[in-house]
Amino acid sequence: MSDPVVPEQNDPANPAARSEGAPAERAPAERAPAERPGRKLLLDLGPLVVFFAVNYMTGDFMLAVKVLVGATVVTLAAGWMLERRVSMMALVGCIAVAFFGGLSVYFDNDLFIKIKPTVLTCLLAAAIAGGRLIGRNPLGAIMGTQLRMSDAGWRAISWLWVAMFLTTALANEIAWRTMSTDDWVTFKVFGITAISLVFTVISVPIMTRHQIEE
Repeated sequence: MSDPVVPEQNDPANPAARSEGAPAERAPAERAPAERPGRKLLLDLGPLVVFFAVNYMTGDFMLAVKVLVGATVVTLAAGWMLERRVSMMALVGCIAVAFFGGLSVYFDNDLFIKIKPTVLTCLLAAAIAGGRLIGRNPLGAIMGTQLRMSDAGWRAISWLWVAMFLTTALANEIAWRTMSTDDWVTFKVFGITAISLVFTVISVPIMTRHQIEE
């Protein structure tokens, strides 16, 4: 996700941590840009909103898929330029959109982009669950630089995320098999986002309870 968090050796607000003779103004210059939640939300949801808008206004699903792929790549690049880092989840998501979107456009078949959420979330659930079962913490390896929690906290959040990904996969399978393409687009943009928000709300008390203060 982000760059590793290291102790501020030259923090001007902490004289005890500053080496004698080291310039106090050096630490701020070395810090990575602070992540802004509003900007991150815009980068995360922007391509989906554009995808929905293009499909709604033009009725051309394949054009909307092309725009989704392009917008996803652009926002990933913008995130790197603004934050000087790219989250692993964002990178994996971009690759998946480009791959399945590209297959849909190449074969002129909407099936590929429709099953993308199912395939991606099942793979993520399997990776997290498999890691936990063999004593690893894959979610902590990805998010550990942004969030520090006890082992019990990581265990609870990991299984919660497995449940979230499997719920998303099941909901998407039902949606694309039973809905029209336009209705599926609405589900993808708003339904999957709603599932993520619900699990995020459930996650907050767990993360708060098990968070390790620096």
